[in-house]
Amino acid sequence: MSTIDEKNIQKAVSKIIVAIGEDPQREGLLDTPRRVAEMYTELFSGLHQDPREELKTGYELGHRELVLLKDINFYSMCEHHMLPFFGVVHIGYIPNAEGRVVGISKLARVVECVSRRPQIQERMATQIADAINDGLKPSGVAVVVQAEHMCMVMRGIKKPGSLVITSALRGLFRKQAAARAEFFALIQNGKL
Repeated sequence: MSTIDEKNIQKAVSKIIVAIGEDPQREGLLDTPRRVAEMYTELFSGLHQDPREELKTGYELGHRELVLLKDINFYSMCEHHMLPFFGVVHIGYIPNAEGRVVGISKLARVVECVSRRPQIQERMATQIADAINDGLKPSGVAVVVQAEHMCMVMRGIKKPGSLVITSALRGLFRKQAAARAEFFALIQNGKL
């Protein structure tokens, strides 16, 4: 497993500071390369983790109905501009024939692991769904990611408040309209 090279990040940040016309030796910028390197180590820690590992401990409870965890907050980094995007993830799954379930915090840990990578939102939704599908082997998985992208807010088109919504559906959620409709209805209003 490779690790993040903080020394190289520090050198690169110093070069960026010079390239924008600033002095890396100025008091306010002296520790910036180190702080950015430490921040990147934290923000990109998911690159060196397998989200399926979070799903190894489960329980065969015989539960065969929808399990839904919604409004899981996340922060990630757009790989195109290295600017943040953030929002919420909703995850639903229908356990397999044995009724295998995991602690709900494990689903949030999958989101945390996957979100801590440079990426695009579409890939993030896919990776979360695939990790749960591979790790739990459920009858179906549904993932919806809603996010605001700073590359749309701070630069370019400059449209704050615009949300990008992506989904990834597996198993019964692709095949059965009723399962899909139940999931989407519950994430929209949250009431049973």
